[in-house]
Amino acid sequence: MKSQDIRNTFLNFFKDKNHSIVPSAPMVLKDDPTLMFVNSGMAPFKEYFLGNAKPKNNRLTDSQKCLRVSGKHNDLEEVGYDTYHHTLFEMLGNWSFGDYFKEEAIAWAWELLTEKFEIDKDILYVSVFEGDEGDNIPMDQEAYDIWKTLVPEDRILMGNKKDNFWEMGDQGPCGPCSEIHVDIRSEEEKAKVDGKSLVNQDHPQVVEIWNLVFMQYNRKANGSLENLPDKHIDTGMGFERLCMVLQGVQSNYDTDVFTPIIREIETITDKTYSVQKPGQKLTEVEDKVNIAIRVISDHVRAVAFSIVDGQLPSNTGAGYVIRRILRRAVRYGFTFLDQNEPFIYRLVDVLIKKMGQAFPELKEQRQLIENVIKEEEASFLRTLDQGLVLLDGIIKGATSKEISGAKVFELKDTYGFPEDLTELILREQGYTYNEADFKQKLKAQQDRGKQASELKSDDWTVLVEDQEQEFVGYDTLEAQVKLTRYRKVTSKKDGELYQLVFNLTPFYAEGGGQVGDKGYLEDVHGDVVYILDTKKENNVIVHFAKNLPKDLNSSFKASVDAKQRYRTECNHTATHLLHQALREILGTHVEQKGSAVHSKYLRFDFSHFAKLTVDELNEVEDFVNARIAGKLPLQEERNIPMEQAINQGAMALFGEKYGDTVRAVRFGKSIELCGGTHVDNTGDIWHFKIVSEGAVAAGIRRIEAITSDAVKEFYFENNRAYFEMKDLLNNVKEPIKALQQLQEENSTLKKQVESLMKEKASSIKSDLKNELKTINGVQFLAKKLDLDASGIKDVCFELGSQFDNLFLLFAAEDNGKAILSCYISKDLVANKNLNAGQIVRELGKHIQGGGGGQPFFATAGGKHPAGIAEALKAAEGYL
Repeated sequence: MKSQDIRNTFLNFFKDKNHSIVPSAPMVLKDDPTLMFVNSGMAPFKEYFLGNAKPKNNRLTDSQKCLRVSGKHNDLEEVGYDTYHHTLFEMLGNWSFGDYFKEEAIAWAWELLTEKFEIDKDILYVSVFEGDEGDNIPMDQEAYDIWKTLVPEDRILMGNKKDNFWEMGDQGPCGPCSEIHVDIRSEEEKAKVDGKSLVNQDHPQVVEIWNLVFMQYNRKANGSLENLPDKHIDTGMGFERLCMVLQGVQSNYDTDVFTPIIREIETITDKTYSVQKPGQKLTEVEDKVNIAIRVISDHVRAVAFSIVDGQLPSNTGAGYVIRRILRRAVRYGFTFLDQNEPFIYRLVDVLIKKMGQAFPELKEQRQLIENVIKEEEASFLRTLDQGLVLLDGIIKGATSKEISGAKVFELKDTYGFPEDLTELILREQGYTYNEADFKQKLKAQQDRGKQASELKSDDWTVLVEDQEQEFVGYDTLEAQVKLTRYRKVTSKKDGELYQLVFNLTPFYAEGGGQVGDKGYLEDVHGDVVYILDTKKENNVIVHFAKNLPKDLNSSFKASVDAKQRYRTECNHTATHLLHQALREILGTHVEQKGSAVHSKYLRFDFSHFAKLTVDELNEVEDFVNARIAGKLPLQEERNIPMEQAINQGAMALFGEKYGDTVRAVRFGKSIELCGGTHVDNTGDIWHFKIVSEGAVAAGIRRIEAITSDAVKEFYFENNRAYFEMKDLLNNVKEPIKALQQLQEENSTLKKQVESLMKEKASSIKSDLKNELKTINGVQFLAKKLDLDASGIKDVCFELGSQFDNLFLLFAAEDNGKAILSCYISKDLVANKNLNAGQIVRELGKHIQGGGGGQPFFATAGGKHPAGIAEALKAAEGYL
């Protein structure tokens, strides 16, 4: 049977048992923090097992794409070296959510294998769970009793918790299982060794083919088990292994799932894949070529499906796993198949021909897959070529079988050569490296990296070659666009983002002081991606988004946030008018030295030698607002010669880069070279208000101002605050005069209080002298005082100036909080090893606070005044 027929036969068998056929879920998980990828058939149905949701049909069947390359289930290093492990594989499954249980699951599995697929019963073995004392679970007698009605008891094996109790992770749905194993060895081999003894012993021809999981428990975070709300069936049969059995071959890679890919690799590389016959021993070269071809044929599937499911290669998280898989394939092709040019992307076509019918998403995203893989290959081959030469030199110069971690780190840090590939190559040649030393160097580098660039990016993935980009944002806020390329970037501030480039865009990219537009993309299906920012890079407008569009090849409606754009345009036009005003009022020496135009405010830096007076600021405001009231229309000339614009009076700013042709923007007599967006008429700005003016550097001043809605909000808040103030002042007619009077009264009262507190402290000091007591030769006093912190400090130092061997702890309350002050004379600090800072920190625990200070004087504050008595009592314990 062809693989396509095998898959269909399985699905239709369970369809006839009233199961609904469902498509494979994406491998990349978005809403499960415990898993990076779907690593088993049951992962997409987790919510059903937990009872958090109900499926439309309690019986389902599918072929689920799975990826086992991280976490608990990680088969990556085995792939290529044996004939039955894979990174990506299909898991054929039938599912019952609270419907049928063990009896039906076992009977149907046996029926499908032995009757529908006609597998010889004599080559099959089954296992049941033997029980586990630690989890207090008995042996699965029910499954055993069902199996013995179908197979001889000598073919029913007992399995331990490792083999016959299935758990997806440390937590979640789990349960005992029955595995079905197949022995496809030759008759001669079977006669020599009983197949029963080879079950679960990693024999390449005695393998598990199907696992019937009886999902009835939930593993909790504390390790205990609880019963699930309902009992469920979760079965998983390795599609590739089933094909191996039904097609009568000895390896998964000899099935038609892989042979077309392998033939294409042979054609491209001019290498031969040696099909190993039973008992045949390959040469070392043949074996290495075989391993390389198996690695590549497996890995191209994993990478292609990952890209289809939205996970692109990157430097972090799931993206790093995919990049690592692809680079592993590239490295095997480079080393053992002599491939120093990208070639793996050429396998996508044959992969689609083989699997496109079952997984049409491969066809839909063919170009994306090819472009991503090709770009990744080219990038890594450059690294690989250089790194292998360097690594070879390191090995030849080694004085022992352990390479220093510093050398491995240098390969990674300087040349981008991954440490896992270094380790693999070293291991193949009998070497190791000092991993602890490597990790130390890596951590130091990562710490330094925190001070480095804000943004780290991957290579571009090109979807459309040589697509010239057009900016249409001067004329419209909406446009139909096509995505031409993208990449993932990592920012310390925003984390992982995607940069998107379109054939045309209405989004203005940050430049000339103006911030980039925000907005959203909407595809033909109504799926929306929000654009968080827009910047220009190498003259290309890039749009920042938290996620990629679902269909990268779709046409999108790109919509700019109109409200933010309008507010930004008001501020940008006001910036031009402000520049004109400053030159008119202060003089033509004023030149723009920087600007920031946001939707909420504008900032304008300019050359000037003195602080602007209130009258000058008012004059500037009036000048700008007069032009707003004048409703001056926007006049622009696009793509005019630079010289022509200058001759017309346009201002060119120092430090700005201009091309041969420029855009000139005019509002009345204000003419500037500017690529930014502006209002159609100055009247749209409504009003201009300066909110601050100050120095930013020698000879450089800065004005911050607001316009439009922000001015309305400014006046509203000021008006509200004014009437609240009047209300507090009992609605006096002249609130300013009343406030001045209050300030004068407050200043006078403060001086009186300070004077009274000093008198009080002086009076207290004389009383405190008489309360000192001697403990072990130290004069000690712990007491609560009715003084503020400043008064207590004065008392401490006054007493300290009169006595030696002095240890004081004073406490007070201030607005419901506790204060502790500890004074220790310097001779005690030196001779008795007492430290006020350490002591007050400990005593601060009694008042639920903390503090510190110098060894001779320290303070603590806390929110628990009731603990003061305990703190005072505890102080005596130090002596």
